Amino acid sequence: MMTFGLIQVYTGNGKGKTTAALGLATRMLGYGYKVAIIQLMKGWEYGEEYFFNDIDNCLLKKFGRKEFVDKNSPAKIDIQLAEDAWEFARKVIESKEYQLVILDELNVALDFKLLPLHDILDFLRHRPPGIEIVITGRYAPKELLDMADLVSEVEEYKHPYKKGISARKGIEY
Repeated sequence: MMTFGLIQVYTGNGKGKTTAALGLATRMLGYGYKVAIIQLMKGWEYGEEYFFNDIDNCLLKKFGRKEFVDKNSPAKIDIQLAEDAWEFARKVIESKEYQLVILDELNVALDFKLLPLHDILDFLRHRPPGIEIVITGRYAPKELLDMADLVSEVEEYKHPYKKGISARKGIEY
């Protein structure tokens, strides 16, 4: 019997961290495992929500506004949405119903000080066994990197945005 329970972190300034996590979700779903995807700081329309919300054994829930969060002065609603997302994530993990839980953009929420790092680390240290946790986003804190079992850093070499090509439906969102 396969066992789960590792912490994976996908971080770095390159494109593809969420995409990598969703690829893992697809693999798990293909084998009949249950997957929860909790997206922080995401209020825009994203193609993955339409796809994964129609898949049996998959839960995708977004927490965020369409507006960008001001890192230096986040709005109260942004802090509240991050807190709501974390509370929801804790309940999902504690339910032991899902074999994979993706905490998409949690690293950014931590970097923006929307959530207290020590609370997240303490919960992860004492989480129920057997649940694979994937955490995505730029700016992963060193303490989380040290705790993780797998860390992948996605580095940007070049990006079409620098040529003036804006985000494209179906590709970037």
